[in-house]
Amino acid sequence: MRMGGLVEDAIRQAAKSLETRDEELAEQVRAGDRSIDELETLINESAARVIALRAPTAIDLRLILSVIKISANLERIGDYAKNMAKRTSVLATMQPVSNSTGAIRRMAQAVEAMLKDALDAYIQRDAELAHEIIQRDEDVDQMYNALFREFLTFMMEDPRNITACMHLHFIAKNTERMGDHVTAIAEQVVYLVTGQHPDESRPKADETSLTAKA
Repeated sequence: MRMGGLVEDAIRQAAKSLETRDEELAEQVRAGDRSIDELETLINESAARVIALRAPTAIDLRLILSVIKISANLERIGDYAKNMAKRTSVLATMQPVSNSTGAIRRMAQAVEAMLKDALDAYIQRDAELAHEIIQRDEDVDQMYNALFREFLTFMMEDPRNITACMHLHFIAKNTERMGDHVTAIAEQVVYLVTGQHPDESRPKADETSLTAKA
């Protein structure tokens, strides 16, 4: 939970630094990623020690395996937040592109809310809430699709927007991937509670790959 709290802060601060062009805040996000990485290492070492010394079975083993996977997903989300912060310094030197950074921040807020609920579902062993979070990832995908189309339009209208839009697109894609990792955390909660992995019928609403192929 401490690791999850740090990741929530990283998402919020990275998105804020992008929108406000706050390079000092962006640097804090980058520096804070070290603490997230250290916690993942600590969790993995603790889990390995428990497995080696106690040979857990059944629900105990399922809990440990879920914790390892959840911490790995949290670490990846932290990396994406750090990557967002890295591009803030570059974008701060460029002309703003419409209200794209505000739209990305709203997308990040949706992911942060999903993560908060996923952590709550873990603590409360609430499989129903976890299933709801899995479905909410489609909303994040739709936000990303809308941003992707906007960036294409801005680049076609004015080639001077291309560099900034490329950076913004990478940030938006990273934010969409954060949502995927939060979904993976929710799936681990379902597995922890029920012993069954969720089915694979969840619709994936990222349409950009289809656009690229067209």
